[in-house]
Amino acid sequence: KAPGVVVEDDLPNQGYPLAVRATGKYETFVGRIREDISHPSALDMWIVSDNLLKGAALNAVQIAEYLV
Repeated sequence: KAPGVVVEDDLPNQGYPLAVRATGKYETFVGRIREDISHPSALDMWIVSDNLLKGAALNAVQIAEYLV
């Protein structure tokens, strides 16, 4: 439910995030979300994004817009 986050977690249909599909998109893609067997409160997940588009500078602008 977070803005800019797309969950792709459909392993039987090979629906999981791939860097090649994130290219040119501002969203961050998350998938393969699983419980971590090493800690009861932890999760494992695969996260991909286009780092040239969605980098520290864009994050700073989005945070500033949210705060305003």
